[in-house]
Amino acid sequence: MLFNSFEFLIFLPTVFILYWFVFKGNIKYQNYLILISSYIFYGWWDYRFLALIFLSTFVDYIIGLKVYQSESGLKRQLFLWVSILFNIGVLGVFKYYNFFVTSWIDLFASIGYKIESIWTLNIILPVGISFYTFQTMSYTVDIYRKSLKPTKDFISFASFVAFFPQLVAGPIERAKNLLPQILNSRKFNYDQAVQGLRLIIWGLFKKVVVADSLAPYVNEIFDSYDHLGGGTLWLGIIYFAFQIYCDFSGYSDIAIGTSKLFGFELMSNFKFPYFSRNIGEFWRRWHISLSTWFRDYLYIPLGGSKGSKWTALRNIFIVFLVSGFWHGANWTFIFWGLLNAIFYIPSFVFSANRKFTTSVVAENSWFPSIIEMYQMTSTFLVVLVGWVFFRSENLTKSLEYLSRMFFNIDIPRSNLQGIGFIVVFLLFEWGFRKDERLHKMSNYRILRWAIYLFLTFQVVKYFGVNQNDFIYFTF
Repeated sequence: MLFNSFEFLIFLPTVFILYWFVFKGNIKYQNYLILISSYIFYGWWDYRFLALIFLSTFVDYIIGLKVYQSESGLKRQLFLWVSILFNIGVLGVFKYYNFFVTSWIDLFASIGYKIESIWTLNIILPVGISFYTFQTMSYTVDIYRKSLKPTKDFISFASFVAFFPQLVAGPIERAKNLLPQILNSRKFNYDQAVQGLRLIIWGLFKKVVVADSLAPYVNEIFDSYDHLGGGTLWLGIIYFAFQIYCDFSGYSDIAIGTSKLFGFELMSNFKFPYFSRNIGEFWRRWHISLSTWFRDYLYIPLGGSKGSKWTALRNIFIVFLVSGFWHGANWTFIFWGLLNAIFYIPSFVFSANRKFTTSVVAENSWFPSIIEMYQMTSTFLVVLVGWVFFRSENLTKSLEYLSRMFFNIDIPRSNLQGIGFIVVFLLFEWGFRKDERLHKMSNYRILRWAIYLFLTFQVVKYFGVNQNDFIYFTF
């Protein structure tokens, strides 16, 4: 079920009414409702997906208890590895198996040995599989580290895994944050619900109005890049940069806002990444739930930056490569990860990666300085180069696109509507880049309602016009 669908417009208020008016005060029935609603939401795509998510839930529920109950360190490690191998195995079969097979076939073909592609599997990639497998796997790891106690309430744990607002595209929640909220009773909070509605309408604006309106132009440019000049190709990748950001962060906003309606608080997943002043800051602000997941469950266990500089550089490359591969079974994603590692290394070597950890751009002004403009622009251009590989079908097309983009410059075929959407969006983002200003806006009722009405009107106007699945559904 899509957030930007008429089915969800019926689904959400129905669940909300049942949750707060029929089952109010009964946490047991509320959790049953969350689980049933989440399975309906997820099974809307394909009911066969439900068997896999139930299996993943059941396995990590049992293993979590076994890890906690085991006194032997060897047994604890054994159960932990069962969880890790099971979850990676699920991903390997459903997401990566055909990629490895076809890659081996292509490798042998390059040396003149032809193999029939009879080993590939005709399977559907379950929506959101990369998100919920990481979520359940981190649950077992946290129990192993003794930073979390397992729950014996299977319904609550299953609700944590399948929680419908963030099930198929995150944020990737930690059990330490979400599970206690599910286990404890909730009370309706008017201010929290209002905040949730604001996030939902803002997320829908980003998705329905900006991302979906840019999608046709992005598709047209990337589909015919070999007949277009560099100026148009620059415009195409800029459009894609805002398409993927508004698409993914829009989903996160709707997910976080929807959760607030039911009394839950999810972690923030984006913090204005295109206003970053170096690549290190960008990766602290982009897909935060995934980057922190890799930090806590891969980078630090590998040794982090505690060892030698070479060990730290190795760990950075591993994290970026795995992160790229997490996004999809294609060499373009692996190269995208490698490229971002290369971009990130200089800031790490010169200790600039932690430079902007507590401040935002133009912190004490409405306008950035010349230096800040240069920093933001150069960082954005570096990110754009990476997005070419992320969006292209294969490495050959990526390199051809870049070549024409840099060496076949012309006057771009401008699209005023697309540029207009980006400008309006950036104005909102710039004004809201500080949480304080977002709160201050609430003191000006006329301005607040003018913004609400503008966003709502635009969402209604474009709702269903260029409807697309969320990009990260494929990951």
